[in-house]
Amino acid sequence: MVLVTGAGGFVGGKIMEVCRDVIACPSLRGASEDDVRRIIEESGADTVIHTAAISDILTCERDPEASYIANVQIPVYLARASKNIKLICFSSDQVYSGSSEEGPFSEDMAKPSNIYSVHKLEMENRVLDIDPDAVMLRAEWMYDYYLKRSNYFMGIINATESVRYSSRQYRGITYVKEVAENMDKVIGLPGGAYNFGSETTKSMYEITKEFLAAIGKNIAVEDTQSGQNLWINCEKARKLGVVFSSVEDGLKSCARDYGLLI
Repeated sequence: MVLVTGAGGFVGGKIMEVCRDVIACPSLRGASEDDVRRIIEESGADTVIHTAAISDILTCERDPEASYIANVQIPVYLARASKNIKLICFSSDQVYSGSSEEGPFSEDMAKPSNIYSVHKLEMENRVLDIDPDAVMLRAEWMYDYYLKRSNYFMGIINATESVRYSSRQYRGITYVKEVAENMDKVIGLPGGAYNFGSETTKSMYEITKEFLAAIGKNIAVEDTQSGQNLWINCEKARKLGVVFSSVEDGLKSCARDYGLLI
């Protein structure tokens, strides 16, 4: 049985929809360590997938204490409570946001630059110190046809005149359905941190132009000539069977699923 935190959210909700033998964890907001331990014990789960977080970078900058509680303290409580239970925590490709290198980044190149990414990297290190068998997923920007949260896919299909992306920005973006479909393989990974998601060799400008052409949408793509690279190398997870479509194919798959591409 798999206990999913953040089960009503963007990632957790898709895991609940796609995966088998999953149960929703009650909200951990304001939970004490004893609360977390009790919830896990009463669930009877043999795996915990932790997706709950404060992931908005500006929110974390405005309230570092709330970010620390959600993004470090709660995962640490989970690690302490998860003895003999497989723990999977979603981290972020933002842990590379402070790098001066262009990428693609391997797992040993983390250099955070903002409160959110600093807390995510601290979370990884502290959880792995407690539970070396835990898996930390440095997830990319994820997308879906989803009305409750902005994402790349929704931004493209809702655009009316133009969109702006950089020919100098390289980063992976990932269909959240493929994230959920990979959870069975993720559960079998050895402990450690893994870059997690779709890969590409193209800039966000190129990806966007190609995707617009694929769905037959005729709007302008403005080249911003700037942008942060969060370009990751997912070879470590891929060699262990965690495989994603390319960024380009993932976008087409999502569009096909929602009737936007035949």
